[in-house]
Amino acid sequence: MTEQLLVFAVLGATLVLFILDRWRYDLVALMALLTLALAGIIPGDEVFTGFGHPAVITVAAVLVVSRGLAEAGVIDLLGQMLSSLGKSPATLVLALTALVTVCSAFMNNVGALALLMPLAIKLGDSRDISPSVLLMPLAFGSLLGGMTTLIGTPPNIIIGAFRAEAAGEPFGLFDFAPVGVGIAVVGLGFLAVGWRLIPRRVEPGAGEALFDFDAYTTEVVVGEDSPFAGQALMALTRETGIELVVAAIARGRRRIFAPDAAFQVEAGDRLVVEVAPAHLDALVKEADLRLAGASAFGEGDEIDPGQLHLVEAVVMPRGRLARRTPLEVQMRRTYGLNLLAVARQGARIQRQLKNIRFEPGDVLLLQAQGDHLTAPFAELGLLRVSTREVAIASRRRLLMALGFFGLAIVALALRLLPAQVAFAAAALAMVLTRIVRLRDAYQAIDWPILVLLGAMIPVGGALEASGGAATMAHALSAVGGHLPLPITLAIVLIAAMVLSDVMNNAATAVIMAPIAVGIATDLGFSSDPFLMAVAVGASCAFLTPIGHQSNTLVMGPGGYRFSDYWRLGLPLEILIVLLGVPLILWAWPP
Repeated sequence: MTEQLLVFAVLGATLVLFILDRWRYDLVALMALLTLALAGIIPGDEVFTGFGHPAVITVAAVLVVSRGLAEAGVIDLLGQMLSSLGKSPATLVLALTALVTVCSAFMNNVGALALLMPLAIKLGDSRDISPSVLLMPLAFGSLLGGMTTLIGTPPNIIIGAFRAEAAGEPFGLFDFAPVGVGIAVVGLGFLAVGWRLIPRRVEPGAGEALFDFDAYTTEVVVGEDSPFAGQALMALTRETGIELVVAAIARGRRRIFAPDAAFQVEAGDRLVVEVAPAHLDALVKEADLRLAGASAFGEGDEIDPGQLHLVEAVVMPRGRLARRTPLEVQMRRTYGLNLLAVARQGARIQRQLKNIRFEPGDVLLLQAQGDHLTAPFAELGLLRVSTREVAIASRRRLLMALGFFGLAIVALALRLLPAQVAFAAAALAMVLTRIVRLRDAYQAIDWPILVLLGAMIPVGGALEASGGAATMAHALSAVGGHLPLPITLAIVLIAAMVLSDVMNNAATAVIMAPIAVGIATDLGFSSDPFLMAVAVGASCAFLTPIGHQSNTLVMGPGGYRFSDYWRLGLPLEILIVLLGVPLILWAWPP
């Protein structure tokens, strides 16, 4: 009993830390693992066995294979087919979401989304359709696609491996399809009409600016010859005719936040202003101001606005920039990138650029030192969101990538090889044939996810070995035993949904799987429908932007607020529960 209480306490604290997001989830998982190891609950020789678990190896291999398919031009080739679509928002939403759904069934869903985002915005801009309309359905489609196959998402891989331990045989590649495909098809139909529930917070791009955000936050310096030196702030707006908000002023060591319109500006003042990107250049020229940028902080020369090569990019979840400042990563000195402005929806930034701590989904306006941005952007975890020419790789590379991937699929579908072996072989083949470079292969692997899985798998084992999973299962079975089976199954599915909205979906699968098996055992049913309910629920992170990386990635470019996800996500989750339970019982009878 003492061991159970300690395991419950550690899991409770872990869940709270996951929700608070003070530390990254891989660090939290390691803390939980080492706490249980130091308490003697996990034997010393088993502490790090999770890192060799088949699910961990499979996730890593699938990520490398996904990168190889992307490098070979598979998604770009599919994207070309959409260029002739009509101008209807419903048609474009359905086509783009269907494409990302299909791609996400066989490759990393965040990778598929990142590759299709620029295409979606480009097509929407050419048809006068707001990015707000397109990007949330695109993100949700990437999650729906992951439900359909074993390799579509880490929770499915974990559930497949857990079934091998519980029942002696893992779920196959397409065992998720009867339930996942049905949910994905109905979900796509809903998104094709449900996009009307999404607020239009971002207008289609205009001129050279990709996004017409309400405001960028940037920093300008009042020059000695500026006509506005010695005048009130109101004169700046009145004389230039440009709508802007002065969020803060830095004068030497003094900081004035939200200054009054009558505040008198002096030469040398640094103004933190919010201004539409289309008006940024005009403000600098007409008011004789100077863009501060990162160079103002000792990292390089001052910027000549007339010679700027501007690039807009989104901070990727768990990228190197996330939750760090420009000075901490030395953006200009190391990568040749100068930060000029930041757009963050739902929050007014009242800091100098050097003190801004980037958040996932932030959109950055950067001065690039050339057109070769692939390497620095990949290393920093930036997604360049701009219109780009579709670059198709050579036909030979494309066919080779599809061939290696196809062989892995066939070997897995025919049960000739286990998933971890089939996809590790495909990944190795892609590296040896230089479809993907070795350095890019290592960059493609989501190391925090692997650390999370490697740490949480022994923690989940401790929950089961201590009897904690059985205790929770008995408590839920006591309630579920008096309810019809569909209701009990729905409770398991909804519980997994709730957890996945506030914590990583892989961790949700690790924690919920032994509990689901325990409930099935207590009620005398097969564990398959309960495990499938966990798999479906863990992939349904539709209510918040923090539940899944895909949701976080579109928050900035789509201009979404935290509450916007409920508008489309809640009815979708209700629909999935109503449809998913009958599909599970049909495909996996108890």
